[in-house]
Amino acid sequence: MKKWQCRFCSHVYDEALGEPDMGVAPGTKLEDLPDEWFCPECGATKEDYEEVVE
Repeated sequence: MKKWQCRFCSHVYDEALGEPDMGVAPGTKLEDLPDEWFCPECGATKEDYEEVVE
C-alpha cells in the first residue's frame, strides 16, 4: 500500500486507510479510484497526486 500527496494542498491519500468519509474502502489503490474522485480538501483530481517516498 502506498501513500499519495496532493501537490496543491498536501492532503495525503493513504491506500491502507482509504477515504471512508467519501465511501472509499480501506485498501483501495489510487489507480482504482473512480475518474471523478477528487481531493476532499481542495478538489484536485487524482492525477494531481504524487507518491510519498518514505
